[in-house]
Amino acid sequence: MTVTTSHWGAYTARLVDGALAVAPHPADPAPSPLLGNIADGVTHPTRVHAPAVRRGWLEHGPGPTDRRGRDEFVEVGWDTALDLLAGELDRVRREHGNAAVFGGSYGWASAGRFHHAQSQLHRFLNLFGGYTGSRNSYSNGTSAVLLPHVVGDAEEVLRNASSWPTITEHTELVVAFGGIPAKNVFVTPGGVTRHGTPGHLDRLAARGVPVVLVSPLRADLPMPCEWLPVEPGTDTALLLALAHTLLVEDLADLAFVRRYTVGFERFADSLVAGGRSADWAAPICGVPAGDIRALARRMAAGRTLVTVTWSLQRIRYGEQPVWAAIALAALLGQIGLPGGGFGHGYGSMGDVGDTGPATRLPFLPQGANPVRSFIPVARIADLLLNPGGAYDYDGERRTYPDIRLVHWAGGNPFHHHQDLARLRTAFGRPDTVVVHEPHWTSTARHADLVLPVTTTLERDDLGGGRRDTHLVAMRRVLDPVGQARDDHAILAGLADRLGFADRFTEGRTPLEWLRHLYDGWRGPEAPTFDEFWAAGSYELPSGPAHRTLFEAFRADPDAHPLRTPSGRIELYSATIASFGYPDCPGHPVWLAPPVDRYPLVLIANQPETRLHSQLDVGAVSRAGKVAGREALRIHPADAAARGITAGAVVRVFNDRGACLAGAVLDDGLRPGVLRLPTGAWFDPVDEPGGGVLCVHGNPNVLTADVPSSALSQGCTGQHARVDVAPWAGPVPPVTVHEPPLRSLP
Repeated sequence: MTVTTSHWGAYTARLVDGALAVAPHPADPAPSPLLGNIADGVTHPTRVHAPAVRRGWLEHGPGPTDRRGRDEFVEVGWDTALDLLAGELDRVRREHGNAAVFGGSYGWASAGRFHHAQSQLHRFLNLFGGYTGSRNSYSNGTSAVLLPHVVGDAEEVLRNASSWPTITEHTELVVAFGGIPAKNVFVTPGGVTRHGTPGHLDRLAARGVPVVLVSPLRADLPMPCEWLPVEPGTDTALLLALAHTLLVEDLADLAFVRRYTVGFERFADSLVAGGRSADWAAPICGVPAGDIRALARRMAAGRTLVTVTWSLQRIRYGEQPVWAAIALAALLGQIGLPGGGFGHGYGSMGDVGDTGPATRLPFLPQGANPVRSFIPVARIADLLLNPGGAYDYDGERRTYPDIRLVHWAGGNPFHHHQDLARLRTAFGRPDTVVVHEPHWTSTARHADLVLPVTTTLERDDLGGGRRDTHLVAMRRVLDPVGQARDDHAILAGLADRLGFADRFTEGRTPLEWLRHLYDGWRGPEAPTFDEFWAAGSYELPSGPAHRTLFEAFRADPDAHPLRTPSGRIELYSATIASFGYPDCPGHPVWLAPPVDRYPLVLIANQPETRLHSQLDVGAVSRAGKVAGREALRIHPADAAARGITAGAVVRVFNDRGACLAGAVLDDGLRPGVLRLPTGAWFDPVDEPGGGVLCVHGNPNVLTADVPSSALSQGCTGQHARVDVAPWAGPVPPVTVHEPPLRSLP
């Protein structure tokens, strides 16, 4: 039996009569159900067995084309594949420069510290002479840009939030905008050995702490609560109305805001003179004015924690709910007090509020990128479609480079990007698209060269995540499927052909790299590498149980200023105001979303049955399908008005595209709201009259590829305006869970 780990938790793996058997880690009090995807997912028929080249690219050479995602593939040997790719990399570098290579590689990939796909690829491309990269994430890219302007440091908020034991001991009221979704707390980048959040929520409930859920989805909080089913995308209006109530009823802590913030007068004037009252907000957000005022009074009466999930900033003007929540917490005057203040990401990721150690674990050095060009990560389609085009980002005016080669490892943009029809067009523009993949995902099917890579169970590695309690020896359990190689071996082969293999590998084998990284990391109290490898894991020294965000700043703001221009919380940012962005002014405001003719709001959130699109072919993911497609949750009243019955195949549509899904009737949604999780592998067919239909239920055929604002250029994939109708006629089959057509040369 071998202990190993994944982004959704550590587990044990062994072979029983030749079949893989997976069980939760014995130290895990709340194992993730996603472990059930592993056993059959790693050997599914969609595994890529051999290097494959799109026939059109092989026969006609590099160049823009609309055949990506449509052509058959030709399987070739590794030497042929690496020779072709090395030659193409060299051609693009010589003819167009290193900035013409996009090192995509956004995505979760493996939990391993050495065989981390993005780290391996970026190390390779840096030694190659550099590449155009990306910044931030689809998960919290808007907040990552905003928070440094407002509180000085995004990492402090996102990684060092007040700990759960502090909350369960001191908090008297939790107001959770976006909830604390149970499905997300099982996941932490790099792995988690002990899932603690479910137990902390149980303790919060046992203490009788009232929790107010502000969300159109009741399932966003897995505990007894008061539910305010707000209209999607209107949290900012509600937050401003709560702040307005505090001001006009003399409930605001003016001493706090005058000592610890700047810009209070401007912000307060915008609320009062702007009429941002409970009566103003009620028809916008769908919460009665009396309930808004009553909630504000309750928040001022005791120790209150205001939390905002990352989902709230994945919309148009996504900066505003985050900034408004910080402003509301400042008016309450409890920032820096145990159990009070502001939190961002509880329920968005498993490590937020966790008490595990904040130890930096071993990692593969990537080196420096000599190329200075980059994009905000969610602007990939804009990059490919608009070479030379100008865009704004965080006070800068930047230009998109002309990308000729896309090299992607460890991610699936045809899962996480928006407006997939537009992304298909964008992927047709480069000369060459290269993808490293274990499975024939939609991204692999839209590539020119597909290189089969191993999964974590088919190689040795080190594993551990943020605030994980253990460093895990991820010993190999399975032989590689087909001709699959690890990313390091693939890139070492390319580096050898391009003349820098010695610098890439430094003369080490993968196991020697693991020993080198471990020995360079371990302190005197840690076991030797041989002892660690034999034991299977090392339990890290524990972190402090109690932690309060901005505690030192509150104790002495002069000695511990924030890293903002003022050293204080900026309710008004002169820096942001100076940028002159109409979609993100200098203080929190309500910006109404664009008018749309479609009557329903689709929420495209994270699934319960898998991590993003990983192992969509696994048993748990497949069991969650309805009629073989992703499940669409719809309120019974909305279903009845459209003649939709439980289990029926429905067509969800707008002007960008359409998808098929299986209907589930659910009165735990606000009427007028649909829920269709992301992650179903994109399975497109062309609709009569034009347009793209995903027969499998990927909601990103419906979401808009527009930024949150010119400040952050963040992802806005959380919501889409749509309608839904029963599907009439024969139902197109789902084909993406079968490998594409392949042939020998």
